[in-house]
Amino acid sequence: MAFTVTSVNVNGIRAAHRKGMMEWLDANPCDVLLLQEVRADEEIATELLGDSWESIILPCRIKGRAGVAVAVRKDSAHISGEPRLCLDDQETDVDSGRWLEAVVETEAGRVRVVSAYFHSGEKDTPKQEAKMAHLPRIGTRMAELIAEEAAGGISSLVCGDFNVVRSEADIKNWKPNHNKRAGVLDEEIAFLNQWVEEGWRDTVRDLAGDVQGPYSWWSWRGQAFVNNAGWRIDYQYATPALGERARSFAIGRADEYAERFSDHAPVSVTYEI
Repeated sequence: MAFTVTSVNVNGIRAAHRKGMMEWLDANPCDVLLLQEVRADEEIATELLGDSWESIILPCRIKGRAGVAVAVRKDSAHISGEPRLCLDDQETDVDSGRWLEAVVETEAGRVRVVSAYFHSGEKDTPKQEAKMAHLPRIGTRMAELIAEEAAGGISSLVCGDFNVVRSEADIKNWKPNHNKRAGVLDEEIAFLNQWVEEGWRDTVRDLAGDVQGPYSWWSWRGQAFVNNAGWRIDYQYATPALGERARSFAIGRADEYAERFSDHAPVSVTYEI
């Protein structure tokens, strides 16, 4: 049985809803929807998603920031058991609303999905310090999840806005940004590549092959979108057995600048489970 997971940083669910997010979802159906940078409370976000979705919304404790969500289409899956609402017991207010785990049950079986929103950072600032403190803690949880599948347990899928490229292939303008801007620093990149070395599958890269892109984020400013000067910073990392069952992917890049509902494009992957 095939199921499709779509992950997208909505850059504020109220604005995305106003700009056509739900129309896009109707035209591009998925079974599981993972949202980042929701920036709304549970009541508002649930209402905007509508009755077709069973959802868990995890706001940031700092109003108007971050926030993640897991939603499943009621006619194809449901959420089983209690969700995990934080990364670990070291979570600060700044870290909150960035890591949400839920077990999704379909006719074919169960899979744990994680909606993750990593810190954006800013080179040589406290924002970057928060990012670099968060990444190793994420790595600890990633190791636990991959060990669980290896021991015969549930497979996991960690999706979201990682705010880091993995290589020169993941950003249009590598040289002017490499080690000069957050998201393109070697110390950040090392974490994403280490997780792959430990067995996590970067499903879009596996399916796309050795090509430039496909990008998932373009600045609102200037001609970045028109010139396809993008970054690939939105991922679906799968534990090995699940990664082997990734069959196809799609990047929901709008045809025109005016048709964008976020500065990120939805990243969709279809799996066989």
